[in-house]
Amino acid sequence: MRRFIFGLAVLALVGCSTTPPASTISTAQAQAPAQTTEPDLTKGLATYAKKARVNLTTTQGLIVLEVDGENAPISAGNFLDLVKRGFYDGLTFHRVVPNFVIQGGDPKGDGTGGFVDPVTKRERTIPLEIKLDKAQTPTYGKVASPVQGSAPPVLKHQRGALAWARSQDPNSASSQFYITVADVNSLDGSYAVFGKVVEGIEVVDKIVAANSDEQVPTDKRTKIVKATVQ
Repeated sequence: MRRFIFGLAVLALVGCSTTPPASTISTAQAQAPAQTTEPDLTKGLATYAKKARVNLTTTQGLIVLEVDGENAPISAGNFLDLVKRGFYDGLTFHRVVPNFVIQGGDPKGDGTGGFVDPVTKRERTIPLEIKLDKAQTPTYGKVASPVQGSAPPVLKHQRGALAWARSQDPNSASSQFYITVADVNSLDGSYAVFGKVVEGIEVVDKIVAANSDEQVPTDKRTKIVKATVQ
């Protein structure tokens, strides 16, 4: 299932993955009253409740990311876990859209991959995580629309924002991330921002310049040489 971002009147693919099939519902279950208790979408997922910095060494130079676990603990925990595993080392920025985003973190390099947990043998996904202004905690699995009256998110899609790519399913982010090349306010509340570039935004611009042609072969695309937590 493909993931799409809608913004700036363009359709920009930012990732994809598979999702588990719907459960079979028995006749008895179908006739039973609907349950009002929502599932805990964060159960069993790594969390990180502070801020941390990650050095993203690329073939175009160093990008330093600040990961914001204070406002996005599940997203931060997932990203830092993948960094510590060395998951991102050697992967490319497989999609680059000028004035929009650069996207990486796909082990397949074609926008279809995610992180497969070696223990469960399944792709690990995390829920959409949005902390709204003045809220004490983030909400999970729900798109917020400031345009339709929702409070604005704390973390916005400003130039240099770090966020998760996902499919139309809000809870399908896995390992693919993107960095915004410009302010993209239309994505606020729909995609989970969990950090920002604090050093090396000029390197992000270099990646755009070197990779914006879709005909650039895979072995020539900008690569993440090493990702490490400071």
